Amino acid sequence: MAGLLVAVFWAILVSFLAVALFRLAQALRAATELVTAVTERAVPLLGEASTTVRSAQSQLDRVETIATDVQEVAANASALSSTVAATFGGPLVKVAAFGYGVRQALARRGGTPPPARRTVVRGRPVPAARRRKREE
Repeated sequence: MAGLLVAVFWAILVSFLAVALFRLAQALRAATELVTAVTERAVPLLGEASTTVRSAQSQLDRVETIATDVQEVAANASALSSTVAATFGGPLVKVAAFGYGVRQALARRGGTPPPARRTVVRGRPVPAARRRKREE
């Protein structure tokens, strides 16, 4: 009788282990199908992502080229500005000074006194009495 009891116990134990192994096999099969489905969907997405990254890289290369060209244009504009200032700046100042001198000479010759100079401090004219003290 003890042998029968041990045999029944082993049969029940083997049945439980068989059910557990069957469920484990089903879980592994489902996991395999899930991984296969994810792989099938991920491969095209990775291809699209790679294409997008390549496109972004080409756009960045274009932007870099444009930025380099803009930097060159700015340098050329700066050089042109300094050249124009050096070329025309001195003569223009001389012409302006000559014009001022001619105006002053004509004003004195015509008998009209030159306009009075006004000293300005913080946006207000200084009274005449204070002006004389400063000039002395």
